Amino acid sequence: MLQPKKQKYRKAFRGRRRGLAARATTLSFGDFGLKAAASAWLTARQIEAARKTITHHTKRLGKLWLRPFPDKPVTKKGAGVRMGSGKGDIDHYVAVIKPGHLIFELSGVTQTIAREAFRKASHKLPMKTVIVTKT
Repeated sequence: MLQPKKQKYRKAFRGRRRGLAARATTLSFGDFGLKAAASAWLTARQIEAARKTITHHTKRLGKLWLRPFPDKPVTKKGAGVRMGSGKGDIDHYVAVIKPGHLIFELSGVTQTIAREAFRKASHKLPMKTVIVTKT
């Protein structure tokens, strides 16, 4: 699964998910894209599940680009641990997704195959998505 090799700080603040995406809002690499319509934290597991779905449906034809990278650590305390005694250990990594952020880009396949692959992949993601095409 995706996770950073090294980080400046081990644990991060939660932050806010307000506003629109500032980058990765237009198609840069592929002909078709899956764009987020809401904000969410996208875990490394969810990215991998959606990626596997797209590659399975396209039968590894064409080229797929992943735009987000999960570089934000999320901490969790163990079950049955009492309150206090500091922040928990890192459990998993997430990518912060804001509305308008492209999640996947795809090229080298027909529009019907791309639409169906993105439709199936969107079921694996925690937010509403929109399929966009290059015009």
